[in-house]
Amino acid sequence: MANHLIESLAGSKLFQDYERAFGETTGLPLALRSVESRRLSHHGKPYENPFCAQLAKANHTCAACLQVQQRLREKATLKPQTITCQMGLCETAVPLRIGDQLIGHLTTGQMFRKPPTEAQFNHTAKLLADWGVHMNRKKLRALYFKTRVLSSRQHESIIRLLAIFGDHLLILSNRIVVEAQNIDIPSILRAKQYISEHQAEPLSLGQVARSVNGSRFHFCKQFKKATGLCFTDYLSRVRTERAVNLLINPKLRVSEAAFEAGFQSITHFNRVFKRILGRTPTDYREQLVRA
Repeated sequence: MANHLIESLAGSKLFQDYERAFGETTGLPLALRSVESRRLSHHGKPYENPFCAQLAKANHTCAACLQVQQRLREKATLKPQTITCQMGLCETAVPLRIGDQLIGHLTTGQMFRKPPTEAQFNHTAKLLADWGVHMNRKKLRALYFKTRVLSSRQHESIIRLLAIFGDHLLILSNRIVVEAQNIDIPSILRAKQYISEHQAEPLSLGQVARSVNGSRFHFCKQFKKATGLCFTDYLSRVRTERAVNLLINPKLRVSEAAFEAGFQSITHFNRVFKRILGRTPTDYREQLVRA
């Protein structure tokens, strides 16, 4: 499910608009990758570093880049991490988590955090020669010194921007799960509509099954097959999506948003919200204020 979710997010208008704006503003590439991805994150993407693009053509350097990205993914499980490759360029990954599950990373990089030196380039050129990679030295040098350079402060700001954007992607991920319709079974579509109309009320599986003239047992199996979610999880996600929209209103208390969305207790609301979106409702609201 995580891979499908990342693919859906990467294809969303929200991500594509942000990717374009991020590149135009920073001059850096941006990728959204699942935890199982084994491809070069930025190869062929807008704002790919021309120096890195040149190296990607050689098998040895391509393999070295893949190893760096693998180490980065292994490190960036709980918080953003940055790794510097053997040629001095930096790669950064921001983890995307839904509750306790790591589903993917936002990655950027192929840049320097301080201006490169001639000695640094000479080391890079020797390293490539030792690997048996032979490229035009003059062209390689020109590409190397054209690489984007960011100060520590600029780099920290970019990481913060990606972390905030990651929060928005997680909210969108819940919406994608709720709206997914893998099988167009009329009774399931009617059940979803019934849940949407009555989500603020106490709802049971039997009550929803009766609304579509089905037995509790048969409806339960059919609903799980069509949506990929059990009834309880689906209802929690629908209510969480409603609560997210309510929390945007600063005049509404967290408790008011919880009960209006259909949760019967604050404790249950906090637990479900954190499981689905990876943070408490209070933390989510504070993030909105900071943003």
